[in-house]
Amino acid sequence: MIPRPKRSLALPTRLAARFRASFLAAAALLTIGPALAQQTPAPPAEAPAQAQPQDVGEPPYEAQLLRLSEILGAVSYLRELCDSDEGSLWRDQMQAMIDAEQPSPIRRARFVDRFNRGYESYRSVYRSCTPAAATAIDRYMDEGVKIARDITARYGP
Repeated sequence: MIPRPKRSLALPTRLAARFRASFLAAAALLTIGPALAQQTPAPPAEAPAQAQPQDVGEPPYEAQLLRLSEILGAVSYLRELCDSDEGSLWRDQMQAMIDAEQPSPIRRARFVDRFNRGYESYRSVYRSCTPAAATAIDRYMDEGVKIARDITARYGP
């Protein structure tokens, strides 16, 4: 049997840079988000069984921002676990998103909850960097890039 070369568990720098660039573009867009939300009427939503309190002026991309918050939390934990030497980069990205969006206290609490949920969901399972953790990082980075691009493309100036 031919031994397979070991795969580096560190995320390639260019993928992390691509995600950061796309995310920062989306964060920049969010500074104009409240104005867009006021101009775009929200479609009527069906109330789910466990509906969260609705916030007046919630942007049409709210669900995407909540998912992005969860991704940032998961990536924050996993990248730290896999020795990325990025420090608080992903927490800082989350804070930049919150600062740019300037959410109400209810929305801010939702963003923080989702970030923490993403972080804790992996902290409760992973104690060391594994190939599965590296795969999860790759997938979350790709999803984060897609969300950031979608928000920018759909709601950009």
